Amino acid sequence: MIWTRDRYLAHCRYEFTGREMFTELFGPLGALEDEWRAQGATEKEIGMTAFDWDYVLYTHLAGNCGAVTDREPVVIEDTPEHLIRVDAMGRTEKLIKKSATIPLPLDYPVKTMEDWLRVKPWYVFREDRVDPEKLREQRRLFDRGYLTILTVPGGFDEPRQLMGEAGLCMAYYDEPEMIEDMLATFADTTLRVIERIAEIVPVDNLSIHEDMAGKTGPLIGPNLVREFLAPYYKRVWDAARAAGAKLFSQDSDGNVNAVLDEFVACGVNCSYPCEPAGGMDIVALKKKYGKKLFFKGGIDKHALRFGKEDILRELEYKMSPFMKGGGTVFGLDHRIPNGVSLENYRYYVKTGREMLGLPPVREEGWARMAF
Repeated sequence: MIWTRDRYLAHCRYEFTGREMFTELFGPLGALEDEWRAQGATEKEIGMTAFDWDYVLYTHLAGNCGAVTDREPVVIEDTPEHLIRVDAMGRTEKLIKKSATIPLPLDYPVKTMEDWLRVKPWYVFREDRVDPEKLREQRRLFDRGYLTILTVPGGFDEPRQLMGEAGLCMAYYDEPEMIEDMLATFADTTLRVIERIAEIVPVDNLSIHEDMAGKTGPLIGPNLVREFLAPYYKRVWDAARAAGAKLFSQDSDGNVNAVLDEFVACGVNCSYPCEPAGGMDIVALKKKYGKKLFFKGGIDKHALRFGKEDILRELEYKMSPFMKGGGTVFGLDHRIPNGVSLENYRYYVKTGREMLGLPPVREEGWARMAF
């Protein structure tokens, strides 16, 4: 079913709108498509449109808050197994096609303050970051019920893109002024972008990507979040709220339990994808945070690789009466992994719909809900 912005925003604010929301956030890993075709999947199943997923009408606002490098990526090598290219930041990166969807940088442009000052112009505000003509089109979409989304650089993720994880984690201690200047620059530009956007169309959803944790915990602790990330988060959230925003959603894989309190204090009110393999339990989180946070995902994707009993057990726990009534967008905690049989996936869809009181699959359509 297609949801309008008003209904979706009400659902996110723990208001029951008469229906639970059941979606597929990311879709399948690439290699799974061949597995499913061999098992008799239709192309509509491969494309996710056969499952009648819920999704909200949305548009990503025409304001660029991130790096503007004026460089074009250059492909060095493209084989069935991998892709090697130089990206827009000048990084050599490699994508392993059968097991990944995001390429891994092999080098980074920033190691010192001098390096940062050289690339800092990538992040300074310029008028061509905002497209007024496209924003006027998006205003018309907003009036028709589309959710408006503005993506901003991650407070951890964007410096990580410039320095790598090890380089960034060392820089918090060795080059703190550089990290502070990075985040202040990101914030200054984001505020000016929001100011331009708000003249034409309201912002509904501020979206930030971090991916700052593994299975055992985040790569930085609460003290560093408070010292470095919190001022940035608060500045951009205050500006977004002034432009109409109701949602501040954070995408971070892994176990972010140790820093989630700090992000909630900064305004984050939506967390996803809530990976069980990373120690994230949406039932326990909902009990802890109540209406301060709403959640997307949280259903263990790995349960689908085993038997139907495992799938049923997972759904019975995650789709309990306590979890219903608003505040949860039910879905897998990330991409559908290799090894999930088509039969199991069909069973997951059918059983989940029944538990949530949704009608049988009857329409076509799917839109990625990861924002």
